[in-house]
Amino acid sequence: MKKTKKRSLLSTTRRWLVRLVLVWFFITVSLVLSLRWFNPPTTSFMLQRLYSEEHDSIELSYEWRNITDIAPSLPMSVIAAEDQKFADHWGFDLAAIEQVLEDRQNGQKMRGASTISQQLAKNLFLWSGRSWVRKGLEVYFTAAIEVLIPKRRILELYLNAVEFGDGIYGAEAAAQSIFGVAAASLSAHQSALLAARLPAPKRYAIQPPSDYMKKRARWIKQQVKQLGGENYLDRL
Repeated sequence: MKKTKKRSLLSTTRRWLVRLVLVWFFITVSLVLSLRWFNPPTTSFMLQRLYSEEHDSIELSYEWRNITDIAPSLPMSVIAAEDQKFADHWGFDLAAIEQVLEDRQNGQKMRGASTISQQLAKNLFLWSGRSWVRKGLEVYFTAAIEVLIPKRRILELYLNAVEFGDGIYGAEAAAQSIFGVAAASLSAHQSALLAARLPAPKRYAIQPPSDYMKKRARWIKQQVKQLGGENYLDRL
């Protein structure tokens, strides 16, 4: 009798776990799929920043712009700086990941290997910090984004979600706050400076840019040329 009750309890628990997983899967896939057509009013990272105890009075700058209303030099600069294989991979740069693991084994300084799709997944749905749980969710959301959303739309979402300065999110807010121009009017040099700032937007100054930022911006512009310039965007 006890064995029968135990089996019944395990069976019921399994059924509920399966149902919960299916519900979670349905909700998350629906959220990702909706981004194919609807612009997000905010992101997980914005909400964390807005409600963190360290920044009680901060006001975030965020204004959506379609990719057609952003100077092509900015998406190209971002691709050149962050993810040069963006048009070809399925969300993960395996060669870059292998290199990072090799560097780690050799005791060298760790460097990022996140693609634009991975960074978008983190910005939209996850939290800052590092853990295996968050990494697993990042892989899941990145795969969902790549499967359900076209590349050009992924890039458009990223350009609007990423933090370009302290509390400054998206291309339009960055262009207006930092350079006093619309995102559509950004020059190649201004775009390169914004892309150069992405690894640590609160640390690297643009007005005026440091020697490091100038050097980094020059490198980004060279990489844009090597990628074929704005013609690269036609592949998306």
